Amino acid sequence: MEKLKNIFDIQYGNQFDFSKMYVSENDSGANFISRSSQNNGFVAKVERYEDVEPFEAGLITVTMGGSYLLASFVQSAPFYTAQNIKVLRPKKNLTIEEKLFYCSAIEHNRFRYHSHSREANTTFDDILVPSLDELPKYVQKKQNYDMFLQKPFLDKKPKINVNNWKWFRYDEIFDIKKGKRLTKANMIDGNINFIGATKFNNGITAQIANDSHIHSANTITVSYNGSIAEAFYQKEPFWATDDVNVLYPKFKLNPFIAIFLCTLIQMEKYRYNFGLKWDKENMQQSKIKLPIVSENLPYSKSI
Repeated sequence: MEKLKNIFDIQYGNQFDFSKMYVSENDSGANFISRSSQNNGFVAKVERYEDVEPFEAGLITVTMGGSYLLASFVQSAPFYTAQNIKVLRPKKNLTIEEKLFYCSAIEHNRFRYHSHSREANTTFDDILVPSLDELPKYVQKKQNYDMFLQKPFLDKKPKINVNNWKWFRYDEIFDIKKGKRLTKANMIDGNINFIGATKFNNGITAQIANDSHIHSANTITVSYNGSIAEAFYQKEPFWATDDVNVLYPKFKLNPFIAIFLCTLIQMEKYRYNFGLKWDKENMQQSKIKLPIVSENLPYSKSI
């Protein structure tokens, strides 16, 4: 085994705030990498920042905070980073297979840390991982990752005309209700979905028989604690924990519109963290940009 710092040169990323960056409309920009555990950490492509050169493609980013500590990714394009992300540059040339192996090895140490108490910042560089000589044989086998790193699945980039879209306050288009706390000790086994503050399994963390605080189907759940801004469409009645807001639409909702809305809602997660919650009061005043028709309501055919 070898300390991580003996295999990589490790430094903090840019510590940039995405809300102060300019989104790039062309391919000349750089990827902005957040503390998310999804989509390689990618948020959007942004304009080059003054005289700060982006990190080069091929390096590894690792989150030191956020909802998923030690989320590790190989970056396939030049990039900037948000706060509390470390960037790993191999001391020796590594293949993509070797880099991905080390990403997995790093993430397997996540159990050692906790975002509220023992974060990874101070001891991360000394994490023990297999040395280059100890890598499994299957890692040495060349895989065809080129199609994922270089060629997009779609030949053409979809274009969405947002000129006729309008900003809505969340409380204009949703009735927002807070979930209700229910401890594991008080849960009764059953077939009612229990929605927790998780990013997995459509938010479902248990199935219960408790039915005193059931929310209606055809609504959207959004966690404001834990995995903040994870949004899911609920097609069946459910109980939501108190770390979850439930969005009751004031317009006609169907699963297709709901999934579209969930995607937009999840894009707001970079604005919030353990210090700034997206609780009911903040969400009511937040804004979302949506397609409209003459009556100024979200419209399915525009979506």
